[in-house]
Amino acid sequence: MTNKADLACVYSALILIDDDIAVTGEKIQTILKAASVDVEPYWPGLFAKALEGINVKDLITRIGSGVGAAPAGNAPAAAVAATEAPAAKEEKKKEEPEEESDDDMGFGLFD
Repeated sequence: MTNKADLACVYSALILIDDDIAVTGEKIQTILKAASVDVEPYWPGLFAKALEGINVKDLITRIGSGVGAAPAGNAPAAAVAATEAPAAKEEKKKEEPEEESDDDMGFGLFD
């Protein structure tokens, strides 16, 4: 029963958030009554308190972004990064001869 009550309250809160309505225990309870879902009386208030002061829409849109990932609407920045990638490869090629000079000094991995 608890899982059903949890899901019902979560879906009710998401409905309210999607319609830009403040999430309160009474409004969650109203949606649950309209859907003919019976839950313990403390669940709607508990979920309303848990979501108090949280921007759920912002939270949902950031789920797949990960740490350090660029926002999805940032296509020009991605194009600039793609044009800078060949320059970075050229710099790495220039660094390789320096690493080879370390081998000449007798500090090779398999010496």
